[in-house]
Amino acid sequence: MNIKPLKILCLSIGLTLTSSYVIAQEGTVTVNQDPEISAILKLKKQINNEDEDSDRYKIQIYSGSRQRAESIENSFDSSFNSWSSKLVYETPNYKVWVGNFRTRLEADKALLKVKKNFPSAFIFKPKKKS
Repeated sequence: MNIKPLKILCLSIGLTLTSSYVIAQEGTVTVNQDPEISAILKLKKQINNEDEDSDRYKIQIYSGSRQRAESIENSFDSSFNSWSSKLVYETPNYKVWVGNFRTRLEADKALLKVKKNFPSAFIFKPKKKS
């Protein structure tokens, strides 16, 4: 009798029997999360979906021709790096808007600094886009 097939058979039976005794580890994961985190994430998604410019304050430093508006914007950008500037066209003028302030107080503080170089600057809230 050939011993090799007998060894293979015994090994197969042994592996089959021992594999039924092998138990995989099981576990559960419990996440302890403050319920306010879900509420904050929901609120943040809502805010991001809304038009963010409609509820913010901006400072206008110029209104007029395109060439002069571009010059004013470049002058502002070289003088102030705290706030971004934006060139906007509203018929018939080009306007230079500065910043995106959440509160009137933030805008007032910035206006005091901006008025030193641009005395005609003023605070406003952009109209909501329809």
